[in-house]
Amino acid sequence: MSFLYALPGAVAEGIIWGIMAIGVYISYKILDIADLTVDGSICTGGCVCAVCLAAGMPVWASMLLALLAGGLAGTFTGLLHTALGIPSILAGILTQLMLYTVNLIILGGRSLVAIDPRANALWVHMSNNPLSILVGAGIVAALIVGLWLFFYTEVGLTLKSTGDNPDMSRAQGVDVKRNKVLGLAIANAIVALAGALYAQYKGSASLQDGRGAIVIGLAAIFIGLSVSLKIKPNFVVSLIGVVGGGIVYYVIYNFVILLGLPTDYLKMLSAVIVVLFLAIPYLKGEYFNKPKALPLAQTGGQEDA
Repeated sequence: MSFLYALPGAVAEGIIWGIMAIGVYISYKILDIADLTVDGSICTGGCVCAVCLAAGMPVWASMLLALLAGGLAGTFTGLLHTALGIPSILAGILTQLMLYTVNLIILGGRSLVAIDPRANALWVHMSNNPLSILVGAGIVAALIVGLWLFFYTEVGLTLKSTGDNPDMSRAQGVDVKRNKVLGLAIANAIVALAGALYAQYKGSASLQDGRGAIVIGLAAIFIGLSVSLKIKPNFVVSLIGVVGGGIVYYVIYNFVILLGLPTDYLKMLSAVIVVLFLAIPYLKGEYFNKPKALPLAQTGGQEDA
């Protein structure tokens, strides 16, 4: 019964982290870049949103500024990689480290800023999980439709080709460096949007909010894609699957908490979930789906030279 009572909250939180996973999907699956900026940009989105709400700004304006802040973080990572020649994974780590100080400055030197749900018409909050689920689902739908429309424009298609084959794209006159910067900006803007929603949902923004976000994002991607690819492997279905993966992840997460696992072990649980969903398809193909060797009689009795 405790699990059933906790289920709406797990779904609401899973949708928010599923939105974050869409941003990770763009960098990891479309651009083929393992971008560790997200551990900082999700926190940046939450900090910007919380401070703006505390200053009396409307929710929509706070969310827009959070979106822009995440886009700037992604742009900075992209410029470190493309303009300065720093490897993408190291560029993400460097931006993430810088964002810790930036987030501290945004919060005015405090480690946490509270958001009063009575003073702000929040879009999502843990005190009203059904409404949070509906709003989150609406944002997911708008986001997926917007990305679907964008990635079938000329710019979006060249961005896809940059991730698939940068050398061929460059030979066709595509500005690969610009596309990488643009893709990372879009990815981190979506991550920051999720951070702003997460801050509203839990009623505060903290410097610790983004720790391990990349692991959760990857877990949602691999959980979602392991299911969605069996249905129809297209862009929209994959994004829906990624959000579904975020929900499944948080349902499992809450179930394990209710079993009494110490919270200190939850980061390890996140890593184990990613390992399982990465390893199972490989092990299945390696040990269970191997073609069986034909008997000698069926090969006509001929042996290899």
